[in-house]
Amino acid sequence: MEEAAQSKRSVRARADAIKPFRCKNLIAVIENPTDVKNIGTVIRNVNALGVEKVYVVDSRGSLPDDWQELRDAKAVSKTSVSAVKWTFVKRFDSTDACFDYLESKKFTSIVTSPHVKGKTSIYLDEGDYTVHHKLAVWFGSEAVGISDRAVERSEMCVSIPMFGMIESLNLGTSSGIVLYEVAKQRREYQSKYRWRDQRGERPIPLPTVMLPSD
Repeated sequence: MEEAAQSKRSVRARADAIKPFRCKNLIAVIENPTDVKNIGTVIRNVNALGVEKVYVVDSRGSLPDDWQELRDAKAVSKTSVSAVKWTFVKRFDSTDACFDYLESKKFTSIVTSPHVKGKTSIYLDEGDYTVHHKLAVWFGSEAVGISDRAVERSEMCVSIPMFGMIESLNLGTSSGIVLYEVAKQRREYQSKYRWRDQRGERPIPLPTVMLPSD
């Protein structure tokens, strides 16, 4: 009984400690993933990097509407290293439905893809990801990448510079790299400024780095 109470206090202490480091209004969107295990990998990245939420576009209807059912799935729980228990996830039936919802909440979307034509495209390190108060970062499926519709409705496309013979990365790796850079910039910004109140400077900056837990 005492051990359970102590464990609960430890979890609460950890939750309180990481709260200032979470990136407010930053969402990772996975568009039509082909492998449930990859959802777990992205959720793990999202939780570890302090991203606020995960949205999943599931046009094939392969995922349950009740997210608790998916949380209980061993494939997701195992690959996310239980991060799914601490991460908010929302499912959508289509790309347009997800965009409609994000835009109704005043979110700006950017997509990630190594090659996109006819769209504003930048390398990851060239972007300023603090310009928009609310930002959604989209990742395409492992098989076909981001859809043309997502590109059409997004603000711009971001790519990871690559210098090898292989010009592609798997979903888990690419989401980790992109979200690290985006979250780093936004965490540094929100430590100094308030997103609201006309982006006013904080009188006392929030910390940007925390010590490892014991």
